[in-house]
Amino acid sequence: MAETGGNLKVVAENRKARRNYDVEETFEAGIALVGSEVKSLRSGKANIAEAYATSDEGEIYLINANIPEYAQAARNNHQPRRRRKLLLHKREINRLIGAVQRQGMTIVPLRLYFNDRGIAKLRIGLARGRKIHDKREVEKKRDWERQKARLMREKG
Repeated sequence: MAETGGNLKVVAENRKARRNYDVEETFEAGIALVGSEVKSLRSGKANIAEAYATSDEGEIYLINANIPEYAQAARNNHQPRRRRKLLLHKREINRLIGAVQRQGMTIVPLRLYFNDRGIAKLRIGLARGRKIHDKREVEKKRDWERQKARLMREKG
């Protein structure tokens, strides 16, 4: 899918995902939330660093994402680490499930944000895990690019 433009309010970002995985394709998914979860997200509290997505009976679910309880919700609060359904088109779901089953890929949450209409969205990536030597190689390449840019700026 195309990157979303405009003014996004990023709630949580998984910074380690780009380091630990080779993200080959990204999708934008809606999330089935309850009211107290939306209130908690609007206050900017969420953590998707340890989260992952899995398929169950033809649906995709977000597992282990932490959205803390909303203090003013009292007894109508939610469970912070409950399983949340991701809202995708059927062909996207089939594509994700097929890639996970056949190619051994992983569905990784990358960014949780509110779009310009105020709807909570999750950017997920279809990714392949990196080995330790791959991580080192990518880090060396990034450092070299940074150093090369610095040298070019100094020389003019």
